[in-house]
Amino acid sequence: MTNNMAQLYQQVCDHARQTAMIASIESVLGWDDHTYLPAAAGDYRAEQITFLTGQVHQRWVDKAFGDWLDTLAADHLATHPATDTAVVIHRLKRQRDRRIKLPQSLVEELTRTAVLGQLAWQEARAQNDYAKFRPYLQKTITLKKQQAEALGFNDHPYDALLDEFEPEEQTANVGRVLSGLREQLVPLVAAILNSGRQPRMEILKRNFPVEVQKTFGQRAAEAIGYDFKRGRLDVTVHPFCATLGPHDCRITARYDENFFNMAFFAVMHEAGHGIYEQALPADYYGLPLCEAASMGIHESQSRMWENFVGRSRAFWRHYLPVAQAFFPQSLGDVSLEDFYFAINDVRPSLIRVEADEATYNLHILIRFELELAMMQGDVGVDDLPSAWNDKYRQYLGITPPRDAEGVLQDMHWSGGLIGYFPTYALGNLYAAQFFAQARNELGNLDGMFERGEFEPLRLWLREKIHRHGKRFTAAELVEHVTGRPLSYEPLMMHLYDKFRPLYGLD
Repeated sequence: MTNNMAQLYQQVCDHARQTAMIASIESVLGWDDHTYLPAAAGDYRAEQITFLTGQVHQRWVDKAFGDWLDTLAADHLATHPATDTAVVIHRLKRQRDRRIKLPQSLVEELTRTAVLGQLAWQEARAQNDYAKFRPYLQKTITLKKQQAEALGFNDHPYDALLDEFEPEEQTANVGRVLSGLREQLVPLVAAILNSGRQPRMEILKRNFPVEVQKTFGQRAAEAIGYDFKRGRLDVTVHPFCATLGPHDCRITARYDENFFNMAFFAVMHEAGHGIYEQALPADYYGLPLCEAASMGIHESQSRMWENFVGRSRAFWRHYLPVAQAFFPQSLGDVSLEDFYFAINDVRPSLIRVEADEATYNLHILIRFELELAMMQGDVGVDDLPSAWNDKYRQYLGITPPRDAEGVLQDMHWSGGLIGYFPTYALGNLYAAQFFAQARNELGNLDGMFERGEFEPLRLWLREKIHRHGKRFTAAELVEHVTGRPLSYEPLMMHLYDKFRPLYGLD
């Protein structure tokens, strides 16, 4: 690298890092918006975040920044795609090429609508009043259509939105994968429901004091590797993980004192996200090498710790005695087998974040199909609640009694995150394939979990996945780690191995 090119590369990195700093300030305000913001402060908070979003956008589309990237991309130092320098140049250029297509007015209006929409959604959900949220959703859909048109697409406007969360993925391919998965899941779920077996669910619906749940959840998150010196756990309406800086990654959960699963598995899930964020190379903060490969890969990490570890028998061989010490009156008389069966209960349910492993992807399929329909104009926001209920009857055989448990249950549409939901299903597939490979390479993972040893898996994930940042696309990373393309077979094998013995299936 010549001195001129080295200096230019440093300018690009400095510019990107400063842009990331402004975005991190925006993230702090967003985290506060979801946790502690007073109700009356929402309008001004929307203006604050909108202003910062505009500043970030201006820096991305800055002409000098674009010229620097074009010069670097044409230089020989960018011709070797495996090098850190080339990864940074090409990933930044791809992001800028996408950003420059978006008018600043559209970017700012999307942000303002998202902040106000989330506040309206919270109120609408609490009051079971879809009408309070409807105008914000209508505006969001209109703006997202404008965004898709501005970005451009080959086959479907949804491609442009999906790419924001799962770079280089296509709507048609996601639809194909989810349809294939559905063909395998539906008969498995039907066989489970027809088995006649049901766990003792009442053991999870006893009294679990919220403050004790918080302490227990924090202990479990620490045990699997979430670092509370660089994070914290707070309460919110909808659980999430937010990175506010290179050593500041925060998670949230919601609590029900009469239902163990709600908070505990949310904490395990969000801690999985947090472990990924905390393992990204902080020296590259603000650059693509300190960013997750995709949201699907991110989701693979949370679902792995939540389900493949947290809902395993081996995990609870170690952790049930700990839980019984925390909740002696509620769990003191509960056997390992009864507890394990209860936390792995399979039955159609209304709430996505509380769904079991077998039915979870059907919830995603419903949202994916509705998003496509809204983007195509086949379903309007006035018809959305009934369309939602129809699909729940079709895929899960149940009907939400209220919109709060139906169309209003997720925060994603209020925040403009259309194109995000499919990454949850992709994450389940990635998780299964990664976990199978980890078991092949590390050996007896169950034995490790039974002894409370989670560090080997965490270090394996850091080495194989986390440290690479955005070096690979999701598809490339899966093949790099496992030696084969993404497949639904590892997930289905995991589900068969778990649920056939529990439900007495052949």
